[in-house]
Amino acid sequence: MTDPHPATDITQPPMAPAVLAGGAQLVLRVMPMPADVNANGDIFGGWIMAQVDLAGAVLPSRLARGRIATVAVNQFVFKQPVSLGDLLSFYARITRIGTSSISVRVEVYAERNPMQLQVVKVTEAELTYVAIDAQGQPRPVPR
Repeated sequence: MTDPHPATDITQPPMAPAVLAGGAQLVLRVMPMPADVNANGDIFGGWIMAQVDLAGAVLPSRLARGRIATVAVNQFVFKQPVSLGDLLSFYARITRIGTSSISVRVEVYAERNPMQLQVVKVTEAELTYVAIDAQGQPRPVPR
């Protein structure tokens, strides 16, 4: 019996890579939804900030091997608006490890216009997280 749906050679379209040239790792990929749009038709900056905080926490939480808390947003730059239909890729790279804190750089790229794909940087940020114990007090980052 032959397969009525034979396998076809499906070529994957180009997309944002899993690792950037500087070593930043893909930690989150998400598409904003209509509820995330502001009155101008762009995605709310606050929604993007929340996603950056989630993405930024991935590597520090692995390194800290336990609870962490965001203690600072050291820098946050919106480079281009994000639109409905953009697929966002969030890349993180640890920039500093202190006694109890970990700083992370997050870069956000949008894949837009699928028919003629463009990948553009839309946001970059630097955040600091601190490892905390069960009582919410700072604790050393394991070495």
